Amino acid sequence: MLNQELIILGLLQEGPKHGYEIRKQLKNLISLFAYVETKSIYYPLRVMAKDGLLEMKSSRQGTRPEKYVYTITAKGLNKFKQLLSENLSQLERPILNLDISLYFLPYLKKADIVKRLSFRLKLLERIRNWLVRQKITKNKYSRHLLAILEHNLELILAEIKFTSGIIRDIDKIQGN
Repeated sequence: MLNQELIILGLLQEGPKHGYEIRKQLKNLISLFAYVETKSIYYPLRVMAKDGLLEMKSSRQGTRPEKYVYTITAKGLNKFKQLLSENLSQLERPILNLDISLYFLPYLKKADIVKRLSFRLKLLERIRNWLVRQKITKNKYSRHLLAILEHNLELILAEIKFTSGIIRDIDKIQGN
């Protein structure tokens, strides 16, 4: 929940928001640049409000149901700065689902491995092409978002190179 907390507090830096607005920004904007799980936004918002990180005010428009507007508090701002600082200097080993599959390669036939990895390569190249198109439209993004695009592009290029190498060297790796 710490990453989710960081993101919610960061989004509230822009100003007060309803839970739905936060969820929509997570899904439509943040998810373009980072993996964010958004199963439930309301539970973390309630917990953060209870912890004094957010202020929660109810609002109603006409006959519509009551909504809550969330605002970051001074305590929330301090927590945001702390989480952001920790996150910038933290180094965690990336978890790549491919590594799990590579561990069990001896249990698959070479043809199946090549077929699946070739499919993976096509998906990686689609992502690479999307990232390149985004970089070309630089005016669309601020510098910090362009840095995220560049970081993701470098990661995808490394994955493409690695996956291509596995396909090329499958006989040495798999032994079938």
